[in-house]
Amino acid sequence: MQIETPPTEKRYDKAEGERRGLVIVNTGDGKGKSTAAFGLALRAHGRGKAVKVFQFMKVPSARFGEHRMFEQIGLSIEGLGDGFSWKSKDLDHSAQLARDGWVKARAAILSGENFLVVLDEITYPLIYGWLPLQEVLDTLAARPKDVHVCLTGRRCPEEIIAIADTVTEMKLIKHAFQAGIPAQRGIED
Repeated sequence: MQIETPPTEKRYDKAEGERRGLVIVNTGDGKGKSTAAFGLALRAHGRGKAVKVFQFMKVPSARFGEHRMFEQIGLSIEGLGDGFSWKSKDLDHSAQLARDGWVKARAAILSGENFLVVLDEITYPLIYGWLPLQEVLDTLAARPKDVHVCLTGRRCPEEIIAIADTVTEMKLIKHAFQAGIPAQRGIED
């Protein structure tokens, strides 16, 4: 490790632009994409802002840690899918759930009633061809000017990255699963 001297002067100027809704993307093969989006949702909710979280790959009855906590604090989270594709008994049904879920998510974005809409794991139905990419791009472009949208998932389409305001790639360096440690309650769910 190299020791650094703490900065004593601000290294950047204050932004002068207009505040507006952002398109935020958390992508990459590393852990933390959804977790970061949930932190953003908590931050906005803590400021009294209207937030909706849609999980494209989780079942509506999911009871992971985020569901339990969000329920306690009154933050809306909705599973739209039937689990990951390798668990699906009918991929056509899974695709239809994604399309039906997109109708809800799109309405939440375009209504202007929400400060932040999180589209958790939306990249999967996009890259599987279950959702039309152009419709998602058109919705992001047509959203009211103060609506923020955060999209998560691996392999985010380049077309979304191109229009996004903030993109973070979680890079996998090392993961406990690679050492044979299974997923753990409170960490992965």
